[in-house]
Parts: sequence; structure tokens; C-alpha cells
Amino acid sequence: MPINLVFVHGWSVTNLNTYGQLPVSLRTELAATSNEPANIHEIWLGRYISFHDEVKLADISRAFQAAVDDQLAPLMAKGERFACITHSTGGPVIRDWWYRYWKGNAKPCPMSHCIMLAPANFGSALARLGKGTISRLKSWVDGIQPGQGVLDWLELGSQGSWDLNTDWIVEAKSPAGANGFYPFVIIGQSIDRKLYDNLNSYTGEIGSDGVVRSAAANLNASNVIITQQDSEPGIEYHTAPSTPFLIVKGKSHSGNDMGIMSSQAGQELTNAILSCLNVSTDANYEQLIATFAAQTEANQQTERLEQVTDRLITLNKRFFIHDRFCMVIFRVSDTEGNPITDYDLLFTAGDNNPNHLPEGFFSDRQQNSRHKETVTYFVNYDILKGAAPVLNGEKQVRDAAPGITRLGLQVNPRPDAGFVRYRPLEIVAQPEFFEKMVKPNSTILVDIRLQRLISKQVFRHEGPLGPAMPDNKTGDFSEVKEGDQFVC
Repeated sequence: MPINLVFVHGWSVTNLNTYGQLPVSLRTELAATSNEPANIHEIWLGRYISFHDEVKLADISRAFQAAVDDQLAPLMAKGERFACITHSTGGPVIRDWWYRYWKGNAKPCPMSHCIMLAPANFGSALARLGKGTISRLKSWVDGIQPGQGVLDWLELGSQGSWDLNTDWIVEAKSPAGANGFYPFVIIGQSIDRKLYDNLNSYTGEIGSDGVVRSAAANLNASNVIITQQDSEPGIEYHTAPSTPFLIVKGKSHSGNDMGIMSSQAGQELTNAILSCLNVSTDANYEQLIATFAAQTEANQQTERLEQVTDRLITLNKRFFIHDRFCMVIFRVSDTEGNPITDYDLLFTAGDNNPNHLPEGFFSDRQQNSRHKETVTYFVNYDILKGAAPVLNGEKQVRDAAPGITRLGLQVNPRPDAGFVRYRPLEIVAQPEFFEKMVKPNSTILVDIRLQRLISKQVFRHEGPLGPAMPDNKTGDFSEVKEGDQFVC
């Protein structure tokens, strides 16, 4: 059956030239590799408004459904479906659309494939910088003032991102199948040094494409629910359904030379997209999961060491080691669902000591500006797990990283005194917790639920009442202390 391609761009785009040569390249490649005269029926270049503050991501997904009803209905009436190719924020938009309109729907989804290029599925570290700063970054937009409504969703640890992704991990089975769609994620991990902003190191962050972290794109994520109890904490582990995930060589988020969308696609990227479009069965899908995983491992090994020569001082060479990273997003609340915004959180290792963690494992920490109970840690997986020496020819650039075998967690919440308080939570460093909590190129959502301790003195019955009402002196309880008995 002919393929209908629908392209969905990223955030704060105002011109269809953002798609570059990719649509034309795909048409040419598909025609050349198909037994049919032309196996692309139609190409639709989507456009949506994201640079106005009042527009939220959910508004865009609802408008997408209206556009499908208005403009693609004739195709649907003939039993045809469309494959969607998204960039950046376009990925979360289409995923939100599917959840709103097609999750659990008995009718076949009109979208058969969703190929997400550098999707900000778990947000972007740059979103925390604010509208004014981002509008000046060449790596994301060029002179366009971004919209706050979508920016709020894109901030790491946002409520919208948390809800969409925990549902994907905990509640949803794979959407792949006859009535669903086949999702795919492709991203680069290269930095276009011409777009690097010296005032914002995120634009050159290792483990990202200059805008989106590989871990934040990957849908092969996990959710860990930690519930404080009277004895040992209860821990639940959930893993998302497997999704093909590929890191391609030499691609950054944007830019005319290296951008995954706006530059010439390149054969590796084109072949990867064609492989996704050729998936028609669950068996094909499972095979591509394995193929992409092997290709990603090989590509990351090839790109492990980047050498940059200073243009002014030709003998001055800089090395960038492209380790694999992991993103861990913590959300701390109590048993009543109240957010806890004041707490200290520490990883531990070895003999349950924070000081036993390897030097250089920690890269970044970012608290969500609207939901301060949520904080995102970006950690170096290879340093934590252990890695061989990094060599440039025979010269050693970095010593071997010994790594750790056990990981633990300490949470010290506040208030820790008064009529309502919290007590610390500790998970002793252990191998299983390490393996579940830290995974390469992946995001782990950690939902920590602490017991809310209420003093029994908050409410007491005084009596029984005698023949006379208590006078002012004996009835005064303004100086009552919280005591040492609490209701959990």
C-alpha cells in the first residue's frame, strides 16, 4: 500500500524549511528501493503554532486531531493510514495525541508508524533557562521568541512529561500492533561546535545532541516507586515496553551542517528511517529493536573520543570523551499526595557512604521551577559502571574508571520537627538497586513517597466533662507540645 508521510516539526518553528531536504530524500530513496513506480502517495508538511505563550502542548495535540479530521479524512475513508516523522517537540505532541484519542480505542489508529527524530520525550535541560535566554541560542531557534506554554512542558520534571511517561511505563502495553502504531526513536550525540554558546554549557553537553539528551529521547525508560514503611522501604520496579532506539553518527539537534533534520540526511539516517517504514509485523519490530541496539553500541564506541583542534592555535588539541549517561528524575511527596519541596537527596555506594562514589560521575542537577518536589540528576553511566582506559592511538587520554557495584539512596526531608514532620528514608547500597536505577542512554523516574507523621497531640479528647465547664486556665491548650507519639 502506498505510504502517506506526515512530518511534524519541533517547538518554536515558523517556517517549513525546517524540514530541509529530508522529505525529498526519502521520496527518492523509497522510489528507488520499491517495486512500485512510486510508493509514497502523499507527503504532508505539518505546521503548528508553539511560539505564543497561551498555547500548550495539549492544545497542539488536540489541534492535530482536528487537522487529521479535516484534511486527512479522505485517505482514512479509503482505508489508508499515515506514517509520522517528527522532530524534537513533535515527538511528545504526537504521543500526547495518541493517548488522548487512540489509546484503548477499538478502531485502528490512523497512524501506522511514528519515527521520532531527536524527540524531547522527557524534556530538555535548556528549557529551564527561560524564554529570553533560549530565544538567543543558535542551537535551538534563530531570532524567534519561544512560547512559555510549551516551554513549561519541556522543562525537565514537568507534570505533563511525568504523567505522559509514567503512563507509558507503568500502565500501557506496547502500542505496536494492528490497532496501534509502531514507535521508533533516532537521535545523534554529536555537538556542532559552531552552535556552542559559551554562556550555556548545555549546548555542548556530552550525552546530548546540543539540545536533547539521548537519555531524554529514549522511550526505553523505567519507573521506580519507593514507599516509606515502618521497616524497610517498599520498592516497585516497572520497565517500559521495548522501543527501537538508535544513536546515529555525526548528527546534532539542528544546524545546516550536522542537524538531524535540516542538513542532508546522510545514508545512515536515511537507511534507519526506511528500516522503520518497512516494519509491518511484530516480528519485524522485535528484530529492529535488536538491530538498532547493536548499531547504537557500535556507533557510541566509534564516537567515544572526539578531537577538536583550536583554529587559532593549530597545535592545541582538545579531547571530548563521549561516555554514556543516565537521567534520573526524582519526585518526592508524602502518603497524602502532598509535594515535599525541601529535602536533601544523596546517592551512596560501597559501605553506604556518599564519599565512595567515583569521582566525575555527577554531571548536572536541575530542579523543576514549577514543581519543586521534582529534581533531575544527570549522571555518567560509564564512570559509575566502570570503563576501560580511553586511548588516542597509544596515548592514554583517561585512566580506567573502576566503577562501583552497589548503589544506595538517602533522603533527608523537612520539616523534621513539629506537629507534622517527616523522617529520613534510606536504601542501603546494594547491587540490585544499582542495576535498576542506572541504565545507559535511559531515563529512570523515581517516585518517592514518604510517611506523613502527625502528632497525636494535634487532636485529643479531654474529659469526660464534669459538672462544670473548664475555666480559662484549665482549658488552655495553647502551649501543648508535639510529644513523641505520631500517627502514620
